[in-house]
Amino acid sequence: MTPSQRIAVAMSGGVDSSTVAAWLSAQGWEVIGLSMHLWDHGQTLGPASRACCAVTDLHDARQVADRLNIPFYALDMEADFHREVVQPFLQDYARGLTPSPCIHCNGALKFRLLLEKARQLGAVALATGHYARLEHPPGQEPQLSRAVDPRKDQSYFLFSLPRESLPELRFPLGEIPKEETRRLAEQWGLHVAHKRESQDLCFIPEGGVDDFLARHAPQSLQPGEMVDETGRVLGRHRGLGCYTVGQRHGLGLSGGGPPLHVLRLDPRRNQVVVGPAEALMRPFVDLERVNWLTARPPGPGEPLLARIRSTAPLVPAALAPLPGGGWRLRFAQPQRAPAPGQGCALYRENRLLGGGWITIPLEDES
Repeated sequence: MTPSQRIAVAMSGGVDSSTVAAWLSAQGWEVIGLSMHLWDHGQTLGPASRACCAVTDLHDARQVADRLNIPFYALDMEADFHREVVQPFLQDYARGLTPSPCIHCNGALKFRLLLEKARQLGAVALATGHYARLEHPPGQEPQLSRAVDPRKDQSYFLFSLPRESLPELRFPLGEIPKEETRRLAEQWGLHVAHKRESQDLCFIPEGGVDDFLARHAPQSLQPGEMVDETGRVLGRHRGLGCYTVGQRHGLGLSGGGPPLHVLRLDPRRNQVVVGPAEALMRPFVDLERVNWLTARPPGPGEPLLARIRSTAPLVPAALAPLPGGGWRLRFAQPQRAPAPGQGCALYRENRLLGGGWITIPLEDES
C-alpha cells in the first residue's frame, strides 16, 4: 500500500487520533476524517468532564480536519452504540458482572461498522490513535503486538477485533512514546497538542455509574444482603451495580478484624459476598466467547502471557479447552480478584493472540 491512496482516520478529537491524521497527510495519503456521534449527553456533561466522544470532541476533530484541509464526516452511530455497547453494559451489571464497554466498542463499532463506512467512502484502510503495533509481513497474516511505550500500550482493548479486519487497519502511534505524539502535534500546529487524556466512559455523565444505572437499569440497584463466605449476614448493600470484585472501600461495614473485600456478586440471591484479601486469589479462571487474532490458536499447555484487566501486569499462564466449550486459563501463580465480565487478553511474548471474557467456574461460586 502506497501513499496517495485514500485512508480513513477515526478522529475522536483527542491529540492521538489528530496526530495520526496529520502524520498520514504529511506522508502523502489522501486522508478523510471520520468521527462517531455515539451518545447525546444534552446538558449532562460539564466543561471539566473527561469523557470521550462528547460534542466538544466532535468540534475539536472538525477543527483539526479544517486545519489539515481534509474531508470530515460526523457519523450518527448512536443507535448502533446503544445496541452494541450500552445495552450489554446494563445487562452485565444486572447479572452481577463487571463490564468492559470499551472492548465491546472496539470490536463491534470502530473496527466493524466504522471500517465498513470507511470502505464505502473508498478508503483502503482505517487508522486510529491506539497505541499498538500492527505489522503486515509479506505473505504472512498481520501481527498485532504491544506498543513500544509500555505506559500507553492499548493492545489489551483490541483483543475482540474481527481477525478479518486486520489487513485493513493501521496503528501508526504504536512505534512512538506519548511525548513524541504531543511533539508532533505541536510541530503540525494542532490546537489539541496538550489536550488532556479522556478517561471517563463516554456515555456516563458526571453523576457517575450509580446515577446512570438508577435511570437505565434500576434492577441492578436493588438493596440486599451483604454476607460472608459462610452466608452469615453482615449488613446491607445498595445494589449489585455499586460493587465490583476486589472492592474494599465503601462497603459500609464496621467492626474489628481484618479488612473485608468483595469476593463475588450473586445475582440469584441478590447478595454481595465479602471476605479477607487472601480469598481473592484464584489459580485459574474460565474464558468464554474467546476471539482469536491468529489462524492457529495456541495449543493446550502452551506458555502464554495473560492480562486480566487493563491495568494488570502480564502474567505467565496456560490454556486448556473445556469439554462444553470455552477455555480454562491456569496462572503460574494465583492472581488477585479476576472479575467476571472483564476481558482477558492473551499474548505470546509481545504478540496479541486474542482474548475472551472471564467467568468464575460454578464450583467456585457455591
